[in-house]
Amino acid sequence: MPILPVPSLNALLTKTLKTVKTTAAKNAHQHHILHHTLKGLDNLPTPLLERVNHQLKASTAEQYPLADAHLRLILAVSNKLKRPLALDKLPNLRQKFGTDAVSLQAPSVWQQNANVSGNSENAVSWQDRTIANADGGDMTVRCYQQSKQNNEGKSADEVAMLFFHGGGFCIGDIDTHHEFCHTVCAQNGWAVVSVDYRMAPEYPAPTALKDCLSAYAWLAKHSQSLGALPSRIVLSGDSAGGCLAALVAQQVIKPIDALWQDNNQTAETDKKANDTFKNSLADLPRPLAQLPLYPVTDYEAEYPSWKLYGEGLLLDHNDANVFNTAYTQHSGLAQSHPLISVMHGDNAHLCPSYVVVAELDILRDEGLAYAELLQKEGVKVETYTVLGAPHGFINLMSVHQGLGNQTSYIIKAFACFVQDLLTSEGDEPNL
Repeated sequence: MPILPVPSLNALLTKTLKTVKTTAAKNAHQHHILHHTLKGLDNLPTPLLERVNHQLKASTAEQYPLADAHLRLILAVSNKLKRPLALDKLPNLRQKFGTDAVSLQAPSVWQQNANVSGNSENAVSWQDRTIANADGGDMTVRCYQQSKQNNEGKSADEVAMLFFHGGGFCIGDIDTHHEFCHTVCAQNGWAVVSVDYRMAPEYPAPTALKDCLSAYAWLAKHSQSLGALPSRIVLSGDSAGGCLAALVAQQVIKPIDALWQDNNQTAETDKKANDTFKNSLADLPRPLAQLPLYPVTDYEAEYPSWKLYGEGLLLDHNDANVFNTAYTQHSGLAQSHPLISVMHGDNAHLCPSYVVVAELDILRDEGLAYAELLQKEGVKVETYTVLGAPHGFINLMSVHQGLGNQTSYIIKAFACFVQDLLTSEGDEPNL
């Protein structure tokens, strides 16, 4: 297709975007307008996408050879709309990210007993439940199950995934990662429990970790109500949530005394809550496996990917520094503390791990370093790098075909990883 002159190009682009937005408004609730708009851009011819990218001063194919024109346009639009982040801007960002992340998701995943693929056999239902957080207050978890489980009411392989959302420990919630959890349940047949843990800066480290440990203890006790076994809990999370998954895996296996120490606890009620929290973690089953997605693993060291991908992508230097400050500055813990950085904890007896990193990500190299460390410790590890993908790519899974395919592949690959573990224990997989 020949490149159109600029006036014709602008006219065609304006008309196309107007058509996409009109179609979105007619066919979907306004909550999902970003889904239809960004997904619709993929219908534009590649030369047109590249011309628009040039006008927006987007990254080029020479810079990121494995990121297609559609993805580079999405990144360019994000950069144009992005504002510098600061600590006092976190409440506004939390609200904006919550709205935008839901708007990116396919409307079908928000319909009870529905499936994004349209396969009624894999339809998913979910229910929000209130459980106790680490301090005895209320915490919401969202529980997903396939609407048509097997005749005995069990999930596939009787596995349950406990998921912790990303967002720098400061933003995100169970809604922002609803689509991913829904897809895991639909695709693998597992029960999934997503945790709405408390976040910084209101609740600095290690509050989020302690809440996630409380959720693990709750799931271990109630897994059978979801058709799963307590010995078949797998952990997952993306970015900050990937860090939390790894920290939970460490602390369930071998908790450290710092978990029970909190300089802010002075009231007798706080001490009682701490005792209750400590008792809830006694004799917990080990996690079967973990799936950390582009995780934060090391707060002390800077890796080459920090320089390579620290600007112009979905997570930049400034974002990471603001999130880190909000999470750690009032924690009373050093950034090298094992309740903060998983690289500095006890990884010798960790559960088998399938570590996923994104190529175009500031956190790529620390994720790979974490996987290498586990391997040296004798832990069963597999790694997978999503080429041409930015940090946070699972939030784009239904607006970009390539990232959607990659996310689906990861979900399937982790299911195979878990099945191999069960088979090696002498169990036969059900999937």
